[in-house]
Amino acid sequence: MVFPKNPDPTLLAREALTIRRDIVEMLSRAGSGHTGGSLSIVDLLAVLYYAELKHDPARPDWPERDRFVLSKGHAAPALYSVLARTGYFPVEKLVTLRKLNSILQGHPDMNKTPGVEMSTGSLGQGLSVACGMAAMARLAPGPPAYRVYALLGDGELNEGQVWEGAMSAAHYGLNNLCALVDKNGLQIDGETCAIMNVDPVADKWRAFGWNVVTLDGHDYGQILSGFKAARAETEKPTVLIAKTVKGKGVSFTENQVCWHGIAPDHEQVCLALDELK
Repeated sequence: MVFPKNPDPTLLAREALTIRRDIVEMLSRAGSGHTGGSLSIVDLLAVLYYAELKHDPARPDWPERDRFVLSKGHAAPALYSVLARTGYFPVEKLVTLRKLNSILQGHPDMNKTPGVEMSTGSLGQGLSVACGMAAMARLAPGPPAYRVYALLGDGELNEGQVWEGAMSAAHYGLNNLCALVDKNGLQIDGETCAIMNVDPVADKWRAFGWNVVTLDGHDYGQILSGFKAARAETEKPTVLIAKTVKGKGVSFTENQVCWHGIAPDHEQVCLALDELK
């Protein structure tokens, strides 16, 4: 099946619910991983893979496919779920997360997992890779055959390489590049505003020459409109700054920094899955 499909918000919400259930169960079985930042990006990934990204799970190396780079690689469980649910590999593989010899490593590995475009985990590097992919598409004759998307965490914006990539993308006019910032306000050591405040973040991206769209990262209509605006931009790269809730969907993980890098136990899984019916 070639995506994108019909962007029906009701269907997207249903897919997002399934992805969140997968994340909770995967992390519980693994006994480790990153709960908060995986749950916060689910709605962005659901819209991206079901309604925006041009891709074909039957042909993961299709030359004209759109590319996606999960720069905040620790949120791999969310990516693995959406890849499995769209058909890149069997859903049954999800329970092998972080297990020995599994295709699902703790961070994305392009050599092991079908559908993963770039191995990530060292924060700050993903946007630079995405810039290279977008530039490559523009080197071929005619309009670019594909678009490139990169998802970054707001804590990741502390990395200087992010801004080097941002400056480069604007300089070369990579209008086929779209960055997404998961602005949930929390990182491993606490609130992002206390660790190294990047606000006003929208103004910073504009200053680096980007088209900027701010939106609610859990509102499907706004996310769809944001991607539409990115495709309509003909001169600049676009960044979607998505306000999200860390741990979204599970009451006891929402906006709790302690859930950045721990997995739920059996009792917590039962409570979470009950809320995610």
